[in-house]
Amino acid sequence: MASDLTYTPPKVWTWDAESGGKFASINRPIAGATHDKDRPVGKHPIQLYSLATPNGVKVTILLEELLALGHSGAEYDAWLINIGEGDQFGSGFVEANPNSKIPALMDHSDGEPQRVFESGAILLYLAEKFGAFVPTDPAQKTEMMSWLFWQMGSAPYLGGGFGHFYAYAPEKFEYPINRFSMETKRQLDVLDRHLADNEWFAGDYSIADMAIWSWYGQLVLGRLYSAAEFLEVESYTNVMRWAKAIDARPAVTRGRMVNRAFGDDLSMQLHERHDATDFETKTQDKLQGS
Repeated sequence: MASDLTYTPPKVWTWDAESGGKFASINRPIAGATHDKDRPVGKHPIQLYSLATPNGVKVTILLEELLALGHSGAEYDAWLINIGEGDQFGSGFVEANPNSKIPALMDHSDGEPQRVFESGAILLYLAEKFGAFVPTDPAQKTEMMSWLFWQMGSAPYLGGGFGHFYAYAPEKFEYPINRFSMETKRQLDVLDRHLADNEWFAGDYSIADMAIWSWYGQLVLGRLYSAAEFLEVESYTNVMRWAKAIDARPAVTRGRMVNRAFGDDLSMQLHERHDATDFETKTQDKLQGS
């Protein structure tokens, strides 16, 4: 294979081979369904189709936080979408999200089901639906929205950029790893400087904190790409303080478990969630021990 220093792009790019790497089998340059598969529907109005990646965890954390506040209408069914097996290209899921990315949500509360896709849009939809985790002060709400959209715009450099070239690419090249390591550390510095003077990102704990924590909090806690030492995350002391405070919340622990189908700790894997009691009875360690 040619070195990235000598590669010359063709005049017209064509898709004539898999790109290699961990996710090569599910990457393609076209949209749409690849197979027919119905979308399951459970007993609750809110139906979530997801996987416990950072983008998926954002939504399950919010749902569990809403339930912890007493919002019984936030009860939900969470269905596992295994992106490694191409579940996101099933016709039912594509109806919920034409972009074929997790998470996707269907709200059956009022008449015709409402689809919501893109994790930031789902967070905002649910927070406004239940009137929680969004500041009521207009200035603080504007600040919260700025940080929420910061996360949506910045995380692709962390995930698709740093995470891909550092952890998943079939070959390691210095330039992209250096480029995206620099950007990831710059982003961590942005967060650290803000948190030096603020407990949360916009007033009280909000959906902006949940969104940012799911990526950057888990990164500094050593849960993404095995890159904590490489990025010297301990130096971002304010981010670390904030990340640990969120990690200690019981609803966050539950949110991390939902739709988790990977990792060595089976007690943290709840493949599907249809009732609050599932956390006590249906995690993978309990199912395997029964």
